[in-house]
Amino acid sequence: MGNMFPPGLKKFWDKWNIRGVIMLSLFLQTILIFFAPSRKRTAKKLFLVLIWSAYVLADWSANYAVGQILDSQEEAADQHDKTRELLAFWSPFLLLHLGGPDTITALALEDNELWNRHLLSLVCQVVATVYVILLSTPNMLLTPTVIMLFGGVIKYVERTSALFSASLDKFKESASEYPYPGLNYAKLMEEYAFKRDMNMPAEVLVKEDPEEGREDNTPVRPQNDLTNLQVVQYAFMNFYYNKGLIVDFIKHRNDEIRKLFDSLTPEEALSIIEVELSLMYESLFTKAEILHSCRGALFRVIALACLVSSLCLFSLKNKAQYEGFDVALTYALLISGIALDSIALLMFCVSDWTIARLRRLKEHLDEKDPCAWVDRVLNRILSFRTIRWKRSVCFEDGHQVLDRNFMFRRWSEYVHAYNLIGYCLKIRPKRIHPDPTKGMLHSFIQYCSGTRKFCNWIHHTLSNLSKCKWIILPVTHQLGRLTTKVLNIFGLKELVEEIRFTTSERLTRELWEFIFKQVQHKYRFSEDIETARSISSARGDWTLVETSRKTTEGGHDYRKLLKYVTEKDYDQSILMWHIATELLYQSPEEEEVTKKEEYTSREFSKILSDYMMYLLIMQPTLMSAVSGIAKIRFLDTCKEANEFFERKHVNKTRHEKDSLVKEACRAILSVKTYVEPMNVKADRSKSVLFDGSMLAKELMKLKNGKENMWEVVSKVWVELLCFAATHCDSKEHASQLSKGGELINFVWLLMSHFGLREQFQIIRNDGRAKLIVAK
Repeated sequence: MGNMFPPGLKKFWDKWNIRGVIMLSLFLQTILIFFAPSRKRTAKKLFLVLIWSAYVLADWSANYAVGQILDSQEEAADQHDKTRELLAFWSPFLLLHLGGPDTITALALEDNELWNRHLLSLVCQVVATVYVILLSTPNMLLTPTVIMLFGGVIKYVERTSALFSASLDKFKESASEYPYPGLNYAKLMEEYAFKRDMNMPAEVLVKEDPEEGREDNTPVRPQNDLTNLQVVQYAFMNFYYNKGLIVDFIKHRNDEIRKLFDSLTPEEALSIIEVELSLMYESLFTKAEILHSCRGALFRVIALACLVSSLCLFSLKNKAQYEGFDVALTYALLISGIALDSIALLMFCVSDWTIARLRRLKEHLDEKDPCAWVDRVLNRILSFRTIRWKRSVCFEDGHQVLDRNFMFRRWSEYVHAYNLIGYCLKIRPKRIHPDPTKGMLHSFIQYCSGTRKFCNWIHHTLSNLSKCKWIILPVTHQLGRLTTKVLNIFGLKELVEEIRFTTSERLTRELWEFIFKQVQHKYRFSEDIETARSISSARGDWTLVETSRKTTEGGHDYRKLLKYVTEKDYDQSILMWHIATELLYQSPEEEEVTKKEEYTSREFSKILSDYMMYLLIMQPTLMSAVSGIAKIRFLDTCKEANEFFERKHVNKTRHEKDSLVKEACRAILSVKTYVEPMNVKADRSKSVLFDGSMLAKELMKLKNGKENMWEVVSKVWVELLCFAATHCDSKEHASQLSKGGELINFVWLLMSHFGLREQFQIIRNDGRAKLIVAK
């Protein structure tokens, strides 16, 4: 095997393989510390692949380099090569790299469960590094090497501790309170029995906690608008209280939090929730939980001091016997380590977590603070991350969309869209609001994530070639089949389709206010836990029943619409309401809407309809608890739609791209639906194409009365979204935070803060029992 490679190539590899891998490891660490925090700000697929590749390669390169150094040490010792001293000095840096940057410890929640594997790896790598150092003796760089070993072990221990603290079992343990045995029941009963045996009249009375009831008179928020600092403080308080939400464990309904959110404006609620989700992300996927403690701060100071002291000691040594490149590489490792740690320290100092710990929320909101100047400084720092809006013209004066610099976002700020009819026609959903100007980093990420343009270019090229039917069509047909087979083999077909047929819409201020007010309205009806659970389990029926109660005599009977939510599976309802919404949205009459309120409700319905379809089809893991057989129904519906469009000659050759969807919707609505489609097709086909058409025609009847059809549809979509938010697995909500976050994550937390949730709760009762002896 050795003769297969030329001697020159083998010599080159033997000399540069260790140095090359060490430089690669340093480069990967730099990528992770700068770009890993952007995981929570973008959902771009190729950017996430970049982070995944850097994360996996960083561990591999460090482990590989340690093994190579160990192999080369024995040869260097026999030849009395001075390079072995530098190789031994480099090995602790690889421990430092295995410890990873502060900005990422886990790619997914499952990585946290492997903390014991990292613990074993820590022991093995430390043993290997110590062995490398012993082989290098006598070594004039022994002192800085041992110091660096200490710093590398600290960094690796930090990472393993962060993974352990973020594991689900530990997370649940940290979210639970200290064991509370309650009143000494045995002692009370002994006294009670003694009194009764003595024929003394006695009874046990339970009185409420005297502290309870005082909350009603205590203000839960300042009278003025919340400052940026107060937003972070409230978010930090809520985060620690609702920590168990990730593992489906809630202690009890906190009246103070519910009253707080009931008193907030929609924008204040959005700000608090986004900070809370950001804190949740940092506790699960970074070292924040470890570093924001006395032990973590001490570790960080010691690790940085080890780097600085090693640099000073190395600079004082005589380096004439070492090669110039090796000395330069050593300086690069030391200086880069100090620089990266200093940048991490700066991020640590200005993080929401540090600011919240530095200035705790005051118990008395209106009391004067002698350190008010500190609040002003912190508010100034946080002002860069505050929510900003930009007006986007879509109807009359338009709507306000989120417009914040990419570097200061706490989540992606996008609502994704996926349309069933558009997918069948191979057309992406059209944006309602044009995207505001992007920052430089966001443009770079979009440039790196230009897969959609590439996929569209291939599709456009193949479409143009297919026009030459007599020559090119057989070739393009076979090429298309081959491409599809290759994508299916590697499991990439759904990824490519998601990139091609998914668009992203900025969240509008009006849409969030609408969602917030709907949830707030339901909260005010929830008098107890059972009512709250009943409301959170509604998926359109609560809205329809409430609307029917308000309907005047002679108005439309909304109960006819109930069968499309109560008598159908959840995924079936989503598909039917999505088709109905699209059919109504594309009808010519609806494009002539003149009232802004009606246009706004129509826009909300369209955005939420496409968003729920995106979640159902493109996020099956997130929606697994409620999706049922959504994929089968979706494919059957697409198959029926494609056959129907082919029979009706609805295609791109006969219609312009802009009018193709409208023509398809017109054709679907033109079919007479006198008989239920399910009665005709039996149960083998799960298609709901014409069930959605029947629903659309039923909704059209609302236009004949005074009711606002789009208002009803938009409220039903909010309820369907809320149902998914509360019934999806909490761990999947948390996992989504490392992929840019979703609107459904905000609704999940909003519902939780209002007490509208399904998770297990411990009912609190702070009553006190006393033994009363009558005189």
